[in-house]
Amino acid sequence: MIQFLENIQHKNSKNFFLIAGPCIIEGEDMALRIAEKVIEITNKFEIPYIFKGSFKKANRSRVDSFTSIGEEKSLEILRKVGETFNIPTTTDIHENEHAALAAQYVDVLQIPAFLVRQTDLLIAAAKTGKCVTLKKGQFLSPESMKFAIEKMTDSGNLKTAIIERGNSFGYTDLVVDFRGIPTMKNYAPVILDVTHSLQQPNQSSGVTGGRPDLIETIAKAGIAVGSDGLFIETHPDLSVALSDGANMLRLDLLENLLGKLTRVRESIL
Repeated sequence: MIQFLENIQHKNSKNFFLIAGPCIIEGEDMALRIAEKVIEITNKFEIPYIFKGSFKKANRSRVDSFTSIGEEKSLEILRKVGETFNIPTTTDIHENEHAALAAQYVDVLQIPAFLVRQTDLLIAAAKTGKCVTLKKGQFLSPESMKFAIEKMTDSGNLKTAIIERGNSFGYTDLVVDFRGIPTMKNYAPVILDVTHSLQQPNQSSGVTGGRPDLIETIAKAGIAVGSDGLFIETHPDLSVALSDGANMLRLDLLENLLGKLTRVRESIL
């Protein structure tokens, strides 16, 4: 997928690529600060980098959960991040109309896991001509993602990748079946969503929990089995994050992690 992104750096480094940023856009200063720090780190290790931030969260457990600072405001911030640092950006879309809207501001559209079987949404994303990442549903087999990719290619879009984000294990946990990564690589490049794979959903509080202490473990395994890219949500202060603070990586821990992962990558080439 990254070969279609003209503004991505280190495309020929043979390293894994990284999608990283906050769960949701909380403000311009925060987004620019995170992007600047991640760019500094990814340049050091020659990691191709795509900035991620949701412009709106539609799949929340509780009606009082934070969803957005404003759709257009968030999209404008994503555009500013891309233009300021000359890097590609991505955001997730939840409705058919969001595809054409978000495509005006970002380089990559992301289809959420719960919506990856929504044919009209996939076709709408495909027809924008943008790169599209498809999150494998927690309820789907790796083999079933073949059909999601076919929906994209049948709609004329070959700029796709699959994101693995774990499988439901009971009601309140997720596990990653790493056997699925080589299977899905037969259909498209595969990105391991490290932080969402460590979520603990369906908590009695209505707020999703997580296991960020296992981020390094899951990420190392993902690189070892051949993931083309990693997806890591990060934030400077998890205690004040407006969404998914329980499973994100603290920003000051990212450099050490990416250094280790780069060495794992070198060892398997």
